[in-house]
Amino acid sequence: MTAIPRYRPSAAPAILSAGFRPFFLLSGLWAAFAVPLWLLLLAAGMVLPVAMAPPLWHAHEMIFGFGLATVAGFLFTAVPNWTGRMPLQGAPLGALVLLWFLGRAAMLLGGGLAAPIPAILDLAFPLALLAAIGREILAGRNWRNLPVLVAIGMLLLADLLMQIGAAGRIALALAGARLGIATLVALVTLIGGRIIPSFTRNWLQRRDPQGRLPAPFGRLDRAALATSAAALALWVVLPDSAAAAVLLFAAGAAHALRLARWRGIATLAEPLLAVLHLGYAWIAFGLALLGANHFLALLSASAALHALTVGAIGTMTLAVMARASLGHTGQALTSSSLLTTVFVLVSVAAILRLLAAIVPGNYELLLDLSGAAWAGAFSLFVVRFAPLLARSRRRDPG
Repeated sequence: MTAIPRYRPSAAPAILSAGFRPFFLLSGLWAAFAVPLWLLLLAAGMVLPVAMAPPLWHAHEMIFGFGLATVAGFLFTAVPNWTGRMPLQGAPLGALVLLWFLGRAAMLLGGGLAAPIPAILDLAFPLALLAAIGREILAGRNWRNLPVLVAIGMLLLADLLMQIGAAGRIALALAGARLGIATLVALVTLIGGRIIPSFTRNWLQRRDPQGRLPAPFGRLDRAALATSAAALALWVVLPDSAAAAVLLFAAGAAHALRLARWRGIATLAEPLLAVLHLGYAWIAFGLALLGANHFLALLSASAALHALTVGAIGTMTLAVMARASLGHTGQALTSSSLLTTVFVLVSVAAILRLLAAIVPGNYELLLDLSGAAWAGAFSLFVVRFAPLLARSRRRDPG
């Protein structure tokens, strides 16, 4: 690891002084806006010229609007630490933000445009992100993090498959959605496996230098990562196969064992740290549920998948964005009542989404309540962090 480099003095607005600032803010705003809009499209007969069928639009925007914005914000903050190179700032960062905006506008309002135009505008952002991150990793000779480039490439491919499939090849579009979700889940297992035990170890050592610490990376970790990679790959290609289901359940069990070695119970006194363990627990539960559901038919495949999308990806997204935003704006790494409410709401959203598929006769009500909890979590995140992200780094007593 190299030291985090200093940021260049810049005449650009503070929001463009570091990659996490615009992209974490956009991620929160889009998550809070797009889910209620989807519910209106679904239930209220609202009509918008979206560039895909509404169900595909919902999946696409959660993966490549919300999810990819979070990935971009994290990587533009982490990669300089990995490589020792100066972070992307100012006009180049602003150009990437503009590409993200154009993609969202094209997907939301581009249904009336000639067929290739919305797809081209949408794909420009992941392509530019791949080029920008690739340049930094290759220039910094940071070979250890080459898997990050593979992950961005997989997200670009997934987006391309959705765009091609949306023209009438629904199976291809759904495969693209699965590939996008699988890649985000894989990133959570990879990055979460680095930061959760590391942050937990540091916190526990400060509280009790002689106490038991999280287990170091070892064979179980490798087995969990390999099993989930194989399970997710097979699920992308053969989602209804028994083999994929068995591997998914095994991966969930392996990640549960991995998580159990990180001393999550000891972190309950600090919600900002405990929520990382909770997000990883959703990974283990979601993978196992997706696998078990194939044999037990507990709920629809789509509902089971939301344990991963709403529970795991939603929780880990908020946890990482909150921690990075506090740390990189000079705040204390501790939660508050408002921030703890954010973390509770996103898990409530996931639970309600699962209950909507289980409790008979209350699907629409529980679905709406789930969407409200999700939108509430991300709206409160924006309320808490927009002032920090939009101004220069300084100490903030709040």
